[in-house]
Amino acid sequence: MLLRPVGKDYLWGGDRLKTEYYKNLKETPLAETWECSVHPNGPSIVAGGAFKGQTLASVLEKHPEYLGDRSDGKLSILVKLIDANAALSVQVHPDDEYALINEGQNGKFEMWYVLDALPGAKLIHGFAHDVTPEQLEKSMRDGDIAKHLKSVEIHKGDVFFIPPGKVHAIGAGALIVEIQQSSDVTYRVYDYDRVDKNGKKRELHFAKAMDVLDMKAENAVRQMPRLVQYRPGCARQILGRCKYFETERIQISMGYSFIVNESSFQVLLCIEGRGGLETKGDYRPLRFAKGDCIFIPAGMGKCLILGHATLLKIRT
Repeated sequence: MLLRPVGKDYLWGGDRLKTEYYKNLKETPLAETWECSVHPNGPSIVAGGAFKGQTLASVLEKHPEYLGDRSDGKLSILVKLIDANAALSVQVHPDDEYALINEGQNGKFEMWYVLDALPGAKLIHGFAHDVTPEQLEKSMRDGDIAKHLKSVEIHKGDVFFIPPGKVHAIGAGALIVEIQQSSDVTYRVYDYDRVDKNGKKRELHFAKAMDVLDMKAENAVRQMPRLVQYRPGCARQILGRCKYFETERIQISMGYSFIVNESSFQVLLCIEGRGGLETKGDYRPLRFAKGDCIFIPAGMGKCLILGHATLLKIRT
């Protein structure tokens, strides 16, 4: 199923998702596209085929077997594209236990894959040193919270894990794929005293953030991709693996075949090039290009991609 995303016009967004990833959406600025989502705040739509025009959520409600044997009956991940024309707020996400009790939804573990970064682009990933709630509260009042934060320069192809409790922010000039739990819970710690389109400052969530923040200094930051397989015409790397999902980067110059078994669905996000996806019983391939996202139901069996493309492949 080729998916059509939902756009978000957060104040820090830009136009690169329209100009470079061909997102024909009305939102301006276009900060995020929710490419594969069943979350009620941004459900993606099936773009063609037998389920054309239906939300992915409604399709999966009718066909829970598409999620696979490892599923609890719900799509557990959400895949986004993010264009940070300006810096995102300094924020933190809760874990499942805290979020379910206080917000009625999952917590958020997320992974970032850097599609592109302008010279000098950075992100915030944890604290530069151990901090106390008192230090953070004072720095909030004084407007100098940055002195406590670990700032990391980023480059195309970098991979970062952001577990619950980790203070973080995407900096200006970053274009990122975010793969996360299906959740929309964010606690803003600091937002640079910005105002929205209505002239109001966005809400901060300092009390809840204090409940969930890991205040220890950050050590390891980047994830190091591992080469899984190389053969003429195709190379695969595992970019990251956690208990919620696994992400591979597949670089195809000729063709690539793989199996989608009954254990899990798979999601393909094309980040460069174009090609076609063939599955058993299809009389014509599903064509895709840069920016497209495809949901492959569990149990589809052998799949073949032909073309010249780079894709992220996500599964649980």
